[in-house]
Amino acid sequence: MADGISSFWGPVTSSHEWCEKNYAVSSYVAEFYNTISNIPCIVLALVGLLSSLIQRFEKRFSVLHLSNMALAIGSVMYHATLQHVQQQSDETPMVWEMLLYIYILYSPDWHYRSTMPTFLFLYGISFAVLHSIIRFDIGFKLHYVMLCVLCIPRVYKYYIYTQDIRAKRLAKFYVATLLLGSLCWLGDRFCCNQISSWPVNPQGHAMWHVFMGFNSYFANTFLMFCRAQQREWSPEVVHFMGILPYVRIKKPKTH
Repeated sequence: MADGISSFWGPVTSSHEWCEKNYAVSSYVAEFYNTISNIPCIVLALVGLLSSLIQRFEKRFSVLHLSNMALAIGSVMYHATLQHVQQQSDETPMVWEMLLYIYILYSPDWHYRSTMPTFLFLYGISFAVLHSIIRFDIGFKLHYVMLCVLCIPRVYKYYIYTQDIRAKRLAKFYVATLLLGSLCWLGDRFCCNQISSWPVNPQGHAMWHVFMGFNSYFANTFLMFCRAQQREWSPEVVHFMGILPYVRIKKPKTH
């Protein structure tokens, strides 16, 4: 939210500013709370990555956790600078991440193994090039929502076929954090004039980042459980220090 303060990164060139006063906390960070609120996502993605590597899950999950981390770092760059190029480093990984989810959800039943990853890879590269040339606004949002909608039928199928109560709870946490985060995003985006008159700004967009960090972690953990079931790795959902859920597997011994 522009307020006339001289900016370290120069004039705002991004297509969006959010309901937070620019450079109010630090002269080097445009939107301070929207920037630091990406830290939980980075930490949770790192936890998921370590779990995936230590237990030798398929590489697709390591790439997925890395994509979550890349998206959060891109968001840090965007909100810290409010520059157009850095905005692309936030928005382009959002699309790449959804393409990864589509691959992980649909690839187990895809008969032609090379066609899906090849198509999704070329699609992701084409979008990145096009997005660097043309400024999308409503078009980007509609495109992103379309990719999300494509995932819903498969996630629901996984949910109804999963019998494990703890795994189902992960899916419920995923839905809950998505709904809460969306409410925060919508409030920050469309009620900024009213919020600006409040004694304290609830930092709705920053809360969106926090909720979506947990949302991605719950989604990834649920998908890791479902994939481990498909591979007959005897998965179970356990909790680190009794708090953070993760999937523990027992791969059958090979002779």
